[in-house]
Amino acid sequence: MPASPQHPTPMQSVLSGEVAEDLALYREKFRRRLPESLDELHGPTHGVVELPLHLAWSGMTSYDLGKPRQRMGLYRTVLHEGLRDDLPRYLNQNVLLHLWPVLRTLVGRTVRTVWEDAFPQLASRTRAAA
Repeated sequence: MPASPQHPTPMQSVLSGEVAEDLALYREKFRRRLPESLDELHGPTHGVVELPLHLAWSGMTSYDLGKPRQRMGLYRTVLHEGLRDDLPRYLNQNVLLHLWPVLRTLVGRTVRTVWEDAFPQLASRTRAAA
């Protein structure tokens, strides 16, 4: 019998299971980094922010928060690359809430899902902006 969505081959089932496991591990990586609450995010709201190399390993390291594109780039970078201690240092709760309706479209699906699942106020900002 040929493979179909209703009848996958044994190899397709194994690969599907491996992909699901990889995705679960990838999600968990981001979940472990989350702060307990957005109230912990006390990062800067103005000025120039210099990111360390473990965050900005392949691009800009200096971001001017007065420039909207750079501010968005900083937040995107920190959400993807930041470790648990980096998030409160470089992200600010009010700025994150303000940027989220657009920022969520610039981050990967896993990052977006993990943050919106953990912090319903982010998902509600998205609905309010729509």
